[in-house]
Amino acid sequence: MEHVTRRSFLKGVGACGAIYLVDPMRVLAQSTRATDARIEVLIDEAIATINPDIYGHFTEHLGGVIYGGIWVGERSSVPNIDGIRAALVEALKRIKPPVIRYPGGCFADSYDWRDGVGARERRPRRTNFWVDDPDMRAPADAPQRFEPNQFGTNEFMRFCRLVGAEPYLAVNVRGLGAQAFYEWVEYCNAPAGTTTLAELRASGPVPSREPFRVRFWGIGNESWGCGGNLTPEEYAMEFRRFTAAVPSYGVDLKFIASGANSDDLNWTRGFFARTREKGEWMFDRIYGWGLHHYSWNVSGGRTTDWRAGKGDAIKFDEEQYYELLREADRIESLIDRHWAVMGEYDRRHRVKLVVDEWGTWYRSGTEIDPTHLLGQQSTMRDALVAALTLDTFNRHADKVVMANIAQLVNCLQSLFLTREDRFLLTPTYHVFEMFMPHMGAQAVRTVFAAPSLTYRRNGQPARFWGLSGSASLRDKLLTLTVVNPHLAESRATEIAVRGARIARAQARVLVADDVHAHNTFENPRAVEPRDEAVEVGANGVLVYDFRPASVTRLQLSLT
Repeated sequence: MEHVTRRSFLKGVGACGAIYLVDPMRVLAQSTRATDARIEVLIDEAIATINPDIYGHFTEHLGGVIYGGIWVGERSSVPNIDGIRAALVEALKRIKPPVIRYPGGCFADSYDWRDGVGARERRPRRTNFWVDDPDMRAPADAPQRFEPNQFGTNEFMRFCRLVGAEPYLAVNVRGLGAQAFYEWVEYCNAPAGTTTLAELRASGPVPSREPFRVRFWGIGNESWGCGGNLTPEEYAMEFRRFTAAVPSYGVDLKFIASGANSDDLNWTRGFFARTREKGEWMFDRIYGWGLHHYSWNVSGGRTTDWRAGKGDAIKFDEEQYYELLREADRIESLIDRHWAVMGEYDRRHRVKLVVDEWGTWYRSGTEIDPTHLLGQQSTMRDALVAALTLDTFNRHADKVVMANIAQLVNCLQSLFLTREDRFLLTPTYHVFEMFMPHMGAQAVRTVFAAPSLTYRRNGQPARFWGLSGSASLRDKLLTLTVVNPHLAESRATEIAVRGARIARAQARVLVADDVHAHNTFENPRAVEPRDEAVEVGANGVLVYDFRPASVTRLQLSLT
């Protein structure tokens, strides 16, 4: 996808080679309606197949994610399946989650997987990594402070199987050695009855005689910080040690390295430089390079203090709205910049990017339960962040093979919120539902030409793009998703497909009268998408009005 202002679009047609087959002014004139924007989809310019794992999720033993979110227990009055919240299972199945990351996050590098297996009555209680967080408001004996290990490996695997997702396990590098990791792989993947650990897997309250066949293994988490405060060179040595001679048990193991925090290019450069010292063949052993990027802000920009200064999830002004979108939009430059550094050492780009933590992050105060550490409400603004981020991943399908929004339920940019037996879908959930047709489809290049919007930033004029999105093709069905970030103005846009003709079109739109709108237990359907009829002109011309502050999915049948 390319962003082009209307003026530069019109002036630069000649310099753009074969991007447009005809004079755009003449084409615009053919429309029966006035337009000031244009989207051209170049179906013959494929990017790559969109890996469904880009639409992955993330769960951690943090706040209300596991206890009260996913896990309620078999004896709970909350409807459940083997202790797992039934409403969550059913809603998650509808969006076909490809992969779920577990058990963290920072919690992972304090977690001993052996504590969470076998008979529950014999599982030890441990101090949770998050016990001293200054925003912790859980009772002194709550599972948010002292981990009861009632939900462990088997329970998580049961959850994944119920919703149809693959597991992605994060390994404790800071606190446990490589041997403990090898044994976890054996526990998960060894054939039935072959080892003591395989027999242990087949015991307990959620037994599994057959192996889990876990493919994805994250070697540590944020090893530059909570995962050990290592240097990139030190971490490269740990990664080599942990991934040397791991038994595969017939599973194609895919190791994901603990990558950079946002724009820390030195972490990427240091790791790849030290790894190449052993020979470029080492890059064959690395499936993915992690990247974490959270979006938070105050008026006039982003604060560097991740614990303080964040804006409110619900109460925000125009400047904060646009600045948060700008911060989320930085993910595109982060992908490009880290990819370039990776290519300096891994010239064949065998290692791909895994953005295994991303989303919005606000100050505390809007969580719906005091035990929901890092919990927050989710408005239409968060829906736009989710959409523009997923569109970015689609456009970079040749670079990004997995992403995991943080987090699934009751934490940060959640898809779901729960309290006791109450359960709701957030606007972010609806974006994932709308984007489902992209999963596994062929990403194709798309050119957006629209006037930039302006707003005030620290009292000075600032600009942001006017339309953005992504497109993918499956057989003769083209899916185009578009974000219009403007708070007040709709955008009448002509849509053209080069190399094909639009025969029919359908729209699904997520929009609200107020961008602060969000779902509550009292009004759980305040924000949800609706389907709309779309008329295609007799000459195959499609003009569509993208609503202010909206996410739109157009599905175009081509001939």
